[in-house]
Amino acid sequence: MTDEFYMKLALQMASGALGQTGVNPVVGCVVVKAGRIVGMGAHLKRGEGHAEVHALNMAGAEAEGSTVYVTLEPCSHYGKTPPCASRLVQEKVKRVVIASLDPNPLVAGKGAALLREAGIDVSTGVLAEEASRLNEAFNKYIVHRLPFVTLKTASTLDGKIASRTGDSKWITGEQSRAFVHTLRHRHAGIMVGAGTVLADDPSLTTRLTVPALDPVRIIADSQLRIPLGAKVLQTEGTPAIILTTSAASDRKKAELEREGAVVMECGSGPMVDLKLAMKLLGEREISSILLEGGGTLNGAMLQHRLIDKIMLFFAPKIIGGGKLAPGTFDFDGAALMSEAVPLKRVSVEQFGDDVCIAGYPVYDKGGDE
Repeated sequence: MTDEFYMKLALQMASGALGQTGVNPVVGCVVVKAGRIVGMGAHLKRGEGHAEVHALNMAGAEAEGSTVYVTLEPCSHYGKTPPCASRLVQEKVKRVVIASLDPNPLVAGKGAALLREAGIDVSTGVLAEEASRLNEAFNKYIVHRLPFVTLKTASTLDGKIASRTGDSKWITGEQSRAFVHTLRHRHAGIMVGAGTVLADDPSLTTRLTVPALDPVRIIADSQLRIPLGAKVLQTEGTPAIILTTSAASDRKKAELEREGAVVMECGSGPMVDLKLAMKLLGEREISSILLEGGGTLNGAMLQHRLIDKIMLFFAPKIIGGGKLAPGTFDFDGAALMSEAVPLKRVSVEQFGDDVCIAGYPVYDKGGDE
């Protein structure tokens, strides 16, 4: 129980840095000696000190003979910073408790092995599931170099994301909308389709009462219908990325690029090759994407098995509208209920009067994501 107590504290510290570390994981560390916390730290920004370094610096001379709790296996290689495992050996700590090993198959286990070789007692797997979930985007990206995609939608109880006239403001309440901006802060990119831009002209920025980071704006637009005056092109910061095809107008491509956008050709058309798009976005070090698309884009992403997590916000409203009112997913779908895409590890959370159902899609009968 003592190990879990201090590891929970380390996990809390790590979670506070979600969205800030780029392609790096979020990591928390707590140094304990004689039943007293003597050092704490979190990895706050890519290229800067890791959690262990901050915690050991705070502990100072007290680090010798201490127990160190860290949410991810200490690194054993030189990257943008020196290896943390070597620093732990240098400080002569007595014991290191690790929540989860490094998911990168090239380095997994090497940090723990280095510590053991130096005579340090090492325990692993303490709150491993919680630690893995905290870094689910990093875990996918470091292995596959593909972004972790979280679908977020807001709909009525009858599954409509807009009325039959296209009105969608506002479906959910203030608490749900505030949390969605927290999700934007935590993701490297935000993705919509051209239809959403044409209908709503969103800015796709993060609006919180505290300073927050804006994700890279990504628009799937096979025909380059996005207007040059769209808000997503006018927002300061990282240039918007337009996913299109080689069949789109060269003139419009040049105009969008003059507006500062990055135009990426993904296939020859008629639709954007979404699998290729994810690969190209991964190469740009976009490790996580919040998908806020309409039914067509959502359906295509699900059909191509590109969605890793689904978060459905339901407002206690019924709007009707039949086929004239758009729904969350618009694709041919399964012929049989047994062929439907189920979700696993489902959770339910309430935001005011709204309910969010979250889970991870299972794309095959073997149960893998």
